[in-house]
Amino acid sequence: MPSVIGVFARTMAKAAGMTLSDDGALVSDGVVLRRLPRPTDGRLPDTDYFELLEWLRQRFGDDVVFAESYAKLIRVDDIGVLGLAIKTAPTLRASLQRVERYWQVVTDTAVYRLDESGDPAVFSFEGRTEHHPVLDFRNEGALAGFARNMRRFVEGELTLEYVTFRHPCRSDPERYAGLFGCPVHFEAERNAIALKSAMLDLPNRLGDAAVSDYLTTHLETEIGTLRDDPSLRAALLKRLTPALSNGTPQAADIARDMGMSERTLYRRLADEGLTFRDVLTEAQSALAQDLLRDRKNSIAEIAFLTGFSEQSTFSRAFKRWVGEAPAQFRQRSPSQ
Repeated sequence: MPSVIGVFARTMAKAAGMTLSDDGALVSDGVVLRRLPRPTDGRLPDTDYFELLEWLRQRFGDDVVFAESYAKLIRVDDIGVLGLAIKTAPTLRASLQRVERYWQVVTDTAVYRLDESGDPAVFSFEGRTEHHPVLDFRNEGALAGFARNMRRFVEGELTLEYVTFRHPCRSDPERYAGLFGCPVHFEAERNAIALKSAMLDLPNRLGDAAVSDYLTTHLETEIGTLRDDPSLRAALLKRLTPALSNGTPQAADIARDMGMSERTLYRRLADEGLTFRDVLTEAQSALAQDLLRDRKNSIAEIAFLTGFSEQSTFSRAFKRWVGEAPAQFRQRSPSQ
């Protein structure tokens, strides 16, 4: 199941004037208002994080002020070795390249991409989970936090050209412009920060290539550990994805191929808080998004490759997963 390091949840809670304890208790003025499952290895399942975030923003009542409060509090220092590697990289470009490669060590719910094919360059933020109502706000907070942190660790005056979001504007656009210090456009192709290529050459205040390279060796080790994920979910995803082109895989067949009974498969998945349908949907959604970005296959072909016999059924499922139709997702997504 996709997850998020606990610091993002704790910082969101602090931005809302509350405290999230290590055991999952959300406290305000000494009163426990809500309890989350205790984090595992310092990480929260994406569903728990998103439900908490939605609860917090509903209680806070002003998304722009909430995003600004979060952006002021979150620091790259909070994300461990990755944060140190970002700060000590020699230039802003090198910092963003490290984010692009190693962001998965803090969450597998989203990725960052640095596109230098044009000027301005574009630093985009792409979700990797099923659609959730709070994701529009999550994306605003993520980019606001990054914009503020870039200004903290870069030497000299960092100027952003503009910021874009896929979703419609939910407040006065000028308030968002004040939040980011640049124009903000909504209903755009991607969630992104645009900045002149020359900005990427700005040095970092604590830039030290030797230190940063030393830290990236640790990140490479951590990435390797993630790729060797021993969970049943990871093993199941590896089997489900290539099997989808032959139709929707059946749990009994997959269990037999993995050397266990169907009942054992269900029990072990339940131990990880999952169902077979959860992992099947994750495999279908991830593969569909990758194929749509690749642009080599038609939507009808992608429906077949992800286990659907009808394009219309695939399109309805995809909209349920991602929040928009396949054609709209393809149009908004940069090609791979």
